[in-house]
Amino acid sequence: MFGEKALDLIRELHRSRDGTLGPYNEDVVRQILEEMQILYEANQEDVAQVVQNDSDQSSLTAIQVRHDSLQRNKRCLLAYLYNRLMKIRDMRWEFGSVLPPDIRRNMSEREVQWFSNYNRSLSSYMRSIGPRGLDLTQDLKPPQNVFIEVRCVEDRGEIELDDGSRILLKKNSMHFLPRSQCERLIRQGILKQVA
Repeated sequence: MFGEKALDLIRELHRSRDGTLGPYNEDVVRQILEEMQILYEANQEDVAQVVQNDSDQSSLTAIQVRHDSLQRNKRCLLAYLYNRLMKIRDMRWEFGSVLPPDIRRNMSEREVQWFSNYNRSLSSYMRSIGPRGLDLTQDLKPPQNVFIEVRCVEDRGEIELDDGSRILLKKNSMHFLPRSQCERLIRQGILKQVA
């Protein structure tokens, strides 16, 4: 039946939880595109026959049904791709410029390329704000305190803070740091905020 595979993609989107990105379903996307090509070619043949010898109403009806199926497949495919890109965009704001490997494995080659371009554009825009730039991804929620207490979840080595001081991030070590310095490390799972 026309459009069944496209509907499967929409169901797959609906089943995926918020904040997760399922694997890119390349096989179903390819099958939908092949179905669309077949429908398009069949319509081209029928339209050529109608133009040549004023065919009956059934040919026009078949053309319209195939055209509607093409439009439905296109809308479903675009919805699938658009929703995946919006999830990837949101993950850029959540995780930063480097996505976790499990998420990156679920992305298609074109999605990885789109993420890279989006990342470049966002970075360029943030550098252009003010004399030193402004990291818009730093505080996703308004901070309550300037300094927070964090515990290091994994060995990360020495890092330098904005004020020039250096700290050693060693597993299970506790630190009292400026929120702006550790927000990204918390999102990456390197640090954990102590309540």
